[in-house]
Amino acid sequence: MITTFSMSAEKPLHGASAQTQVWTGADGNRLAGTAWGNPAGVPVILLHSSGQTRHAWSDTARALAKAGFHAITFDARGHGDSDWSPICNYSQGAMVRDLEAIAAQLDVRRPVLVGAGMGGNTSLLAVGERYLEAHALVLVNFAPHIEPPAVTRLQTFMRQHSRGFAALDELIDAFRQAVPTGARLSKREALMQSVRCCDDGKYRWHWDPAFAAWPHDLSRRQSRLAASARNVRPPTLLVRGARSEVVSEAGARAFLDFCPHAEYADVRNAGHTIAAESNNAFGEAILAFLLRHAHGR
Repeated sequence: MITTFSMSAEKPLHGASAQTQVWTGADGNRLAGTAWGNPAGVPVILLHSSGQTRHAWSDTARALAKAGFHAITFDARGHGDSDWSPICNYSQGAMVRDLEAIAAQLDVRRPVLVGAGMGGNTSLLAVGERYLEAHALVLVNFAPHIEPPAVTRLQTFMRQHSRGFAALDELIDAFRQAVPTGARLSKREALMQSVRCCDDGKYRWHWDPAFAAWPHDLSRRQSRLAASARNVRPPTLLVRGARSEVVSEAGARAFLDFCPHAEYADVRNAGHTIAAESNNAFGEAILAFLLRHAHGR
């Protein structure tokens, strides 16, 4: 099934209760998170992309909570309010084990996993390699085959500017150059979720520089992810921003070949940072899918 959605700006949703929580990761690392809605609802764990924080999912988590789901967001190791890895371990395996640890501490069985970018990587491996049994899987702008030039540009961006930015305008300009299709995210209130103001008055990204320096073997990673995609059994949805420079239409189609039962939603006027650009607009694709496959299970 292929569905096309149109991206449009909407006001944030309000009215869903949220509680800040802290969990312990696989290496004893502290993982900061937020739980939304009724704990008795179907659990939905949302995993953010590289360089983002759990706040990228806030609007989506509210919408899910209002629909009766129990939405859980957390900052990945080395991101946001979570601990930096003391041994600089930012491997795929470490991310998957952190997810396992959170699910165990929440005592949830067969959660829905929703992952964007890096979070999609973690979710796909967790399900495809049987680390975690999921009720459903949603991948947002992530597939085994991604575009190397775009990935290189994003990695270079994350490794630069270690000295920080004197003003937010400098940060916004740098972001626009690295993510041309993420213009909607290039506003102060959105970017403030991914930066911190340091004692010297400069703004620095809210992630561990060691994470950005972690080596990536793209070819090897893609082979592993393709194998995982072939092993996915639960209902699956791929959501792609039509202007994404990281996941091409060909990359999306390749994923559908690996995982023939998967559904595909194409969101017009959205780029790679779709999960933080306008959660409400693309959230309708996720919500419609989950209401069909996971609600009231």
